[in-house]
Amino acid sequence: MHPKDLQIKDFSYNLPEDRIAKYPLANRDQSKLLIYKGEQISESVYQQIAKEIPENSLLLFNNTKVVEARILFQKETGATIEIFCLEPDDRYPDITSAMLQKGKVFWKCLVGGAKKWKESQISKAILHGGRTIAFTAERKEQIADYYLIEFSWSDTDISFAEILHAAGLIPLPPYLNRAAETSDLDRYQTIYAKYDGSVAAPTAGLHFTEAVFEQLDAKNIQKAYLTLHVGAGTFKPVKAEKIEGHEMHAEFLEVPVALIQKIISKLNDTIIPVGTTSMRTIESLYWLGVKTILRSDIALSELVINQWDPYTIDASGISAAEALQALIVWMQKNELELLITKTQIIIAPGYSFKIAKALITNFHQPQSTLLLLVSALIGEEWKRVYEYALESDFRFLSYGDGCLLWK
Repeated sequence: MHPKDLQIKDFSYNLPEDRIAKYPLANRDQSKLLIYKGEQISESVYQQIAKEIPENSLLLFNNTKVVEARILFQKETGATIEIFCLEPDDRYPDITSAMLQKGKVFWKCLVGGAKKWKESQISKAILHGGRTIAFTAERKEQIADYYLIEFSWSDTDISFAEILHAAGLIPLPPYLNRAAETSDLDRYQTIYAKYDGSVAAPTAGLHFTEAVFEQLDAKNIQKAYLTLHVGAGTFKPVKAEKIEGHEMHAEFLEVPVALIQKIISKLNDTIIPVGTTSMRTIESLYWLGVKTILRSDIALSELVINQWDPYTIDASGISAAEALQALIVWMQKNELELLITKTQIIIAPGYSFKIAKALITNFHQPQSTLLLLVSALIGEEWKRVYEYALESDFRFLSYGDGCLLWK
């Protein structure tokens, strides 16, 4: 069956409200770890995860950083306008460029209370470095399900990233049903978060600590970092009956040549992405490489992964090593040390994994594209894994426990 024809109702399960972890555990690496391997299910904790991974493996971590993407404006009437920053306008080549804009920036946003926003501009005073800054949002136009907002601020020496840090709130997942607290500023970030740009954390990485990293190092399990800025689409439910009717949000990925070379060198060992975002990134790299093989003169603006590319492009006979090496050659020809592009890839049952041997991830919402990815990896066994987790008091979703799933 083509993934387009899959019924989303077949990827549902009963998730009681009390099984959703509203807060993280006091110690990150004490979260429970379910291991699925060779049709067997066992239990451990993240503190012991190094014991479950072979020597010389490569773990790939997403080092994106969650930004304070929720901005609240209070009107004189008392009404609150909430602006949720989704992604930069298309006039910027990448998220980093947009984050570094000074004085003003254009952003695609969701707006809560839009009907109460009668005037063209709303403003607020914010504090930054002991100074008061005038911060303004102007609604430019409505496009599909989002608004294009022009943000401007009075101090043109500071960047939009700094403005968000001063004016915004951490965008906790809506299913937590609570306001962000001071502790979330730390706990809703991985310890290795580096590059501003996500509106949701790559939650599989929240369980890793320096102590866990030391154990991985002692076993010669290597670590490497990629960047995929997680968009609000990660919360977007599949509302269509068939997957064909669901549109994935495109997300920015950033991968250096050195990482692609590292992946090639480890293809004969075990490569494990930490999180679905890392999985989507490395599998996208394969298809990007295929595109450079099929069209060696392809422009950077065209070198993107669309939702159904893996199911329509004929890549028969092209190995992971060949595709990745071709991508490196293309980058070198175009004098790129860092590849920045977008991927809209959907990984669903029927997908053939090219690079990953396993996946470290949390437990995902029913009828989500993340659950489709898990099913693509372990097939119908996902139902038994999730049933076991529910019966064994595992905690679910972003602040919950996780699993190591072997293909």
